[in-house]
Amino acid sequence: MTAPRAELALPKEVTGRAPGRGRLAGRRVLVIGAGQQTHDVEDPPIGNGRAISVLCGREGAWVAIADIDGDAAAETARQVRSEGCRTVTVVGDAADETDVEGMVTSAARELGGLDGLVMNVGVPHGIGFEGTSADDWDRSFAVNVRSHFLGCKHALRLLSAGGSVVLISSIAALIPVNEIPAYHASKAALAGLCCFAAHDAARKGIRVNLVVPGLIDTSLGRLATTFDPARADKQVPLGREGTAWEVAYAVSFLLSDEASYITGQSLVVDGGYAALR
Repeated sequence: MTAPRAELALPKEVTGRAPGRGRLAGRRVLVIGAGQQTHDVEDPPIGNGRAISVLCGREGAWVAIADIDGDAAAETARQVRSEGCRTVTVVGDAADETDVEGMVTSAARELGGLDGLVMNVGVPHGIGFEGTSADDWDRSFAVNVRSHFLGCKHALRLLSAGGSVVLISSIAALIPVNEIPAYHASKAALAGLCCFAAHDAARKGIRVNLVVPGLIDTSLGRLATTFDPARADKQVPLGREGTAWEVAYAVSFLLSDEASYITGQSLVVDGGYAALR
């Protein structure tokens, strides 16, 4: 008799131990927000941006690593190179238009073109309405929305036909998950941006989609739990938090030719948390 799914060992993909399958062979991918902050977490798990970058390399892509933190970007690049693929590192502020244009053009120049863009950028500012200033609100939108807009604006003109853009949102766009109104609103705004960008890019044969992670075990997720201990007790139908690797696999799917007829869509990666509770 087959054991219930909950009792089975987790697949190797969950922990990043599965071998590559060549799904992105020949692709040139820029990941903005590819570094990682530890947030003073002891033995921090891998974050979304780093896992996405490493998996893209494992699947055969050449990867441009972009982040505001040069040291974090360099470490991600080191891990990607260990997969045997070519990398380039670019440092810049994803909320600054000059920097974003420079990151995109540098990546395209160093890699000989671009086939994919991943925007993994987002920050929380403020707590509740009373604890959120207008500056908190503006800073959240500058990073969480402006960066994605700028990435699309400057990458879509350079992406090759058949290319793919993946924006990273959050289930905070769908349901209340924390006490940060600017985070909820800014992440929700990405759905509108995705829709417009997908429509605009379709005539050039480029796809744009949105990945919507749920409760993921990252350094930032663990930090959030220290402020909201109930976060760890939230009922996820699949019975656990996700890993950054599971977000990365959703991204790599949307970057690949396996998703060649998918655009303007949101892929929720949350163990059923938003829809099944």
